[in-house]
Formats: sequence, C-alpha cells, structure tokens
Amino acid sequence: MAKNKELREMTRAEVEHKLKEENEALFNLRLRRHTQQIPDPLKLRGTRRQVARIKTVLREDAMGIRRLAAGAKPDLRKTEGPAKE
Repeated sequence: MAKNKELREMTRAEVEHKLKEENEALFNLRLRRHTQQIPDPLKLRGTRRQVARIKTVLREDAMGIRRLAAGAKPDLRKTEGPAKE
C-alpha cells in the first residue's frame, strides 16, 4: 500500500496504472464480500482508501497544487482567455 509520498515520486502513467490495479482489486473484494468469501473485511476499507488517496494525488497534479515526478503531464487547467481591452 503506497503512501502519498511514494505516489508523488511516481510518474503520472505509473500512478494511473496503480489506480487501475487498485480499482480491480476493489472490484474483486466487493465481489468476494457478496459471496461471503472475504477472509479479511478490513482489506476492503484499506483498498477503498488507497483508491481515494491515488485520485487525490492525480487531482492535485492536474490542478497544479503538487506536481508528480518527472514525466508528469503538464497543467491542463483552463486559462482565463484573451485579455479584454
């Protein structure tokens, strides 16, 4: 389970790949929970929080609050547009 500091040291592509992996793990845990086969119910909570942690890091990068490691995607926020005279 990667913490925020470890996530910010990754590139954007690595973080997005990690998000995909965690979403798949979350899906599998939810499926197992409904079939009564989950050995550790707290793992579901940890995975859900990890997904939220990853999404937060990606959002901070997109908004320019905190940057990811080198190779990160440039800021894509909307600009104010041309200056009115």
